[in-house]
Amino acid sequence: MAVQAPEKKGKVKPVESQDLPWKVVVYDDPVNLMEYVARVFQKVFGYSREKAEHLMMEVHHAKKAIVWSGARERAELYVQQLHEHQLQAGLEREE
Repeated sequence: MAVQAPEKKGKVKPVESQDLPWKVVVYDDPVNLMEYVARVFQKVFGYSREKAEHLMMEVHHAKKAIVWSGARERAELYVQQLHEHQLQAGLEREE
């Protein structure tokens, strides 16, 4: 006789919906030069010079910018890489 697992009560979201998407946010700081920030965006994300400069200006003027969005594991890696380059960055769940 096979033993059946008990049924779970309540709504369970699929794993994919719990994981996606996450935002990588970079915050403005008074230490790093704007050119340096743009170069880091190019290096970490592989962005073109134009896109990196656009995001850098958004960080500068709005005091923060979403620089990438996607799976949590990759977002965490990007935040770690940005921290290694001395940029203030964080992770936020997209709603």
